[in-house]
Amino acid sequence: MILPIHVYGDPVLRDEAQDVDALTPELTRLFADMHETMRNADGIGLAAPQVGRSERVFVVDVTPLVENGKLDGAEVPPQPMVFVNPEITWESDVETDYEEGCLSIPDIREKVWRPDAVRVTYRDADFAEQELLAEGMLARVIQHELDHLDGVLFLDHISAFRRRMLQRRLRDMAAGNVDAEYPLAVA
Repeated sequence: MILPIHVYGDPVLRDEAQDVDALTPELTRLFADMHETMRNADGIGLAAPQVGRSERVFVVDVTPLVENGKLDGAEVPPQPMVFVNPEITWESDVETDYEEGCLSIPDIREKVWRPDAVRVTYRDADFAEQELLAEGMLARVIQHELDHLDGVLFLDHISAFRRRMLQRRLRDMAAGNVDAEYPLAVA
């Protein structure tokens, strides 16, 4: 089922999500619904708070960016992926910038600096413990989505000057004046 995506200004996007204790049929359904919602919106990552759920869960599918089985020259794990209770245990000292966007902040893209590689521990869709060393774009997507679980948006990583420049658009968005090619949950 395609779920509406909550938009900038919704308090659920600023709340810290809660750990998941066990795999349930409802949680398995959430994984499937989130994947369907993300694909419908042409996204490559989606966190549970973006669909109004305060659970430490996000999904990733970087398949649209993969060429010849690789992304940024690195092997890509089987896609799509589910991350439950993820935690970054290491990040590289090398940072790279990239113009990020977010399904919860339609039509705004800004340059964000992030570590180029991260090691993340998490539980997968079967609730099995996993560890992944991610580099390049996959590392960026994981960091972006994990931020959502902590109530952090990519806009929090840009300069105060850039945030001021976007203030009117963000105020309009928070007031419900926003359009997207996918279902939105607006205030």
